[in-house]
Parts: sequence; C-alpha cells; structure tokens
Amino acid sequence: MFPKSTLVVFATLLTVFAPVDALWPQPRSLQTGTTPLRLSSGFDISASSIHNAPTDLQQAVQDAKTLIQTDKLQRLVVGRGSGDAAVVQKAHTLSKLTLSLGKGAIANSITSESQKAPEARDEAYTLTVPSDGTGATITANSTLGLFRGLTTFTQLFYETGGTTYLLNAPIHIEDSPAYPWRGLLLDTSRNFFPVDAVKHTLDAMSWNKMNQFHWHIVDSQSFPLQVPGYTDLAAKGAYDSQSVYSPQDVADVVSYAGARGIDVMVEIDTPGHTAVISQAHPEHIACAEATPWASFANEPPAGQLRLASNATIAYTAGLLTAVSKMFPSTLFSTGGDEINANCYAQDVETQQALNATGKTFEQALDTFTQATHKALIAEGKTPVVWEEMVLAHNVTLSNNTLVLVWISSDDVKAVAEKGFKLIHAASDYFYLDCGGGGWVGENPDGNSWCDPFKTWQHSYSFDPTANLTADEAKLVMGGQHLLWTEQSGPQNLDPIVWPRASSSAELWWSAPSGNASADLDTALPRLHEMSYRMRQRGVDTISLQPEWCAIRPGACDLTA
Repeated sequence: MFPKSTLVVFATLLTVFAPVDALWPQPRSLQTGTTPLRLSSGFDISASSIHNAPTDLQQAVQDAKTLIQTDKLQRLVVGRGSGDAAVVQKAHTLSKLTLSLGKGAIANSITSESQKAPEARDEAYTLTVPSDGTGATITANSTLGLFRGLTTFTQLFYETGGTTYLLNAPIHIEDSPAYPWRGLLLDTSRNFFPVDAVKHTLDAMSWNKMNQFHWHIVDSQSFPLQVPGYTDLAAKGAYDSQSVYSPQDVADVVSYAGARGIDVMVEIDTPGHTAVISQAHPEHIACAEATPWASFANEPPAGQLRLASNATIAYTAGLLTAVSKMFPSTLFSTGGDEINANCYAQDVETQQALNATGKTFEQALDTFTQATHKALIAEGKTPVVWEEMVLAHNVTLSNNTLVLVWISSDDVKAVAEKGFKLIHAASDYFYLDCGGGGWVGENPDGNSWCDPFKTWQHSYSFDPTANLTADEAKLVMGGQHLLWTEQSGPQNLDPIVWPRASSSAELWWSAPSGNASADLDTALPRLHEMSYRMRQRGVDTISLQPEWCAIRPGACDLTA
C-alpha cells in the first residue's frame, strides 16, 4: 500500500507527464519535444501559395479551423488538464499554419485525388510545428496529402480555461499509409439510413483517415436505389417512398465523401441476395420468397437471379451499367456470396435453361459473371467480389479483380495463392454486428452466427500478412470493418461502429509493429482520446472503459 503523500505525487506526475502524442492513426514517423504552445486568437490557415486552390481544399481549411476552435477537448489525465494552465499561460503563441504543394505538384481537387484507383492515391504529407511559434507547415505532393495533414493537425490541440494549446513542440511528422485500402462497409438495405446518417459516418471515417466507403446499398430485403432506366426497382422494392436514394442523393454522398478523402464503392450483390427484384420483375428471380426460407437462402427472403437465363443476364448487365454511371469510383462490387444451389435446383425455369444449353450450374455462373463483369469493365470499372467467387466456384475473373475475404481469416492464404489482390474483411475480426444475439424470430436462445462480439483489441491485434509469403503479402490491399444491419439503424449507428472501426483504420494506416502486446499498450490511451475527441465532434462513441481508467493510462490493464 502506498502512503497518501506518494499517491499525491504520483497523481501530479501523471497530470504533467501523461502522453500528449495521442494521434490516431499513429503517424509512420513522429518526433516531438516538450515545449508548450498556445493557439493565437488570430490563428489562421493559409493555402495562398497554391495557385487556383480547389474549392474542396479551401473548404477543408475552414473545416479544420472550426474543429480546432470547437473541439475543446480536455486532456485525458487526472484533473483533465487543469494542471496545464500555469505552464500554458507563459507559452509562445502559434498564429499560422501554411499549406504548400511540392514542386511540380498539380492542385487537383481532393475529390478527384480520392477517386483514383487505390494504389494511385498519394496521401503522404509532412507536418512541422516549431517550438517558437513562428509558424507551422504542411507540405505534400497532392491536395489529398494536404487534407490528411490537416486531419492530423486538428488532433494536436487541447483546451483548458478557454485556452487552446499543445504541449509537445517542436513536432515533425512524416506520414503516409501502409495500405491503400482502409474502409468501412455499411449495409443500407436491411434497414434504411438517411443521407444525413451516411454523411455523419463519412465525417467520422475521414477523421480516422479511412478512404473507402463500401456502400452495400441494396439486398434481398429492399432496393432503395433509384436507378435511371430501372426506377421500378425502387418504386416497388423500397420500404416506402421516403426510404430511397435518388440520383441526386447519390451524387451528394459521393461529393461529400470525396471532399473528405473517401471514395465510394457501390455493391450490387449478384446473383444471390436479389429477392427484392421479384417485386418488379418476377421473371428474373428464382425461388422468390420461397419457404421454408432456410432451405433457399441464408436469411429471408429467398430469391436469386436466374443466372442461366439470357434475358436475365442481359437485364443484370444493363442494370449494373446504369448503376456504374452513378458512381465515379474505379471500383464496383458485384458480390457473389452465399449462392444457394438448392434454389436453382428447385427452379423449373433455371433447370430448363441449363438443360437446353447443356451447361452445369458452375458453367452458367461463369457465363453470368463474365457477361456482367464485361459490362462493368467496359465502363472502366475494376470488379470486386466476395471470396466465394475465387474459392467456391470455378468462374473466370479478370486478373485485376479484387477479392474481399469475409468468411474467415483462414481463407486469406488460399486467395493469395490464386494470385488475386485481396481486402481483409474477415468476420472473425471485423464484423461489427457479431455478438448482438440472434434476430430470427421463434428462436429465444439464438446467437449471432459470428459470435462473440469483436472488441477493438481483437481487430487491432490482426496480422495482415500472417502465413503469407513475401510475394503473397504484396497482394494485401488493406482491409475494412463491416456493419451488416439486421439489428442496426440510424439510432445505434454510432455506438456500434465507433470507436471499434477506428482500430482497423490505424491497423491499415500505420501497420502492426510486430509486437502485438506493445501495440495494444500504446494504442489504448490514444484510442481513448480519439473516442473522446469524436464525441466532442458529435459522434456517440461507445465507452471503452470507465473514465477512471481512461484518465489513468495502464491502471486498468489485466496485469496492473
């Protein structure tokens, strides 16, 4: 037992010396000092050296200034930083941040830079803050890099007694992502999410330097997307006339995301997960709403595209082409997961088509996939598929097809061995809906199929290159967290996603050090702070620990 006087001294030391380099995701290279700086009341951010600075960069500057002024985050230490006041009062003031592009760099919009192919995006930046307050700088070779630097800069500051300050000048950061794909999937079919909820999530993603929004926009349950030329799908397949995404809504979301350094990849899952199309076009759907549903689908309602029908193939290719024109991304997901063989075996029309052509189911699936992917490739899109298209079926895919590994992290090796670039999306690490209990009725003891709940520590401990050779490791594009929304809606969106999804944002940006235990030790205090900062910005993050623990780093560790 420590004497009381020792505890008082310890608390004082904790207040003064608690970590202040609490950036998330952690920069690849970070050097800091111990000099405090106050933010001048006239603080400004200048991009005047950038000729014809794009509108979205100018707006990003204004948004950064607003966040710095309104975050008002108190340090996560005992006393919440009140002990900093005396030191900060005597500090130099920081009055300016200057943005500049490297020699020869072109000032494209942040949006256009964000919508390039993942490996073509340049997100690197250098940030310096001198200790004498003479002026901070961010330099990059793209506006997207400048945007990432601004995001980091807004996380440097705290507030106490009406003063905005930092404690660790001089600061020098050289930063760039380890992986080009750092994403989040949101399913807006099981339950509808208004555009404002989607934008809210995009804001949170951008603060975590995530760059890929995987929009699972339709599924068997509803078809909320109004597609030009195919408007009957939403008219008959949306939950109601208000639960739709118009072309203007899509353009709004895409623009909002792009200005925040995020590309929007849409998914139209085929040939499975398409029951809702039967509401408008029953001729294209096998086993529509057949029962018992568990014999025909992984979840209700049952229904799959008649993949052996030439008319259905042509219809699907046309639909995907029309959707692709709504999204400027180079990427388009056609899904391909959870195809139910019994559905086709029991469908008279499908069996007649197979018999007429002499094709097997697998051959018909190959024909369907080649035709639909050909239509997308003609539109300049790179197809993205779920892992079954590579591991469960014998279909022909273009060499640049990206593969989402979702069933298990154990499947990564098999996908890599086939030579495809891959995206980590394993349910055993990154599914946010796991652990919520069963949602199917008349099943009181049911659990979610992917139990248990996936904590931030579990996802953060993931090794992106485990069991891969050096050449196979080069195929890893990054990864994403995923929210399937059978039991989620706008009401619980924030707490089920944040800050757990932040864990993979850093995993893909900073890459593991190779020492998982040490990574977790240093990550928790920073993730606490990121969570509290996000709350200040209006995101209802879930608590990771009691606040008593949050303000005493390490005190609540299992071995403390």
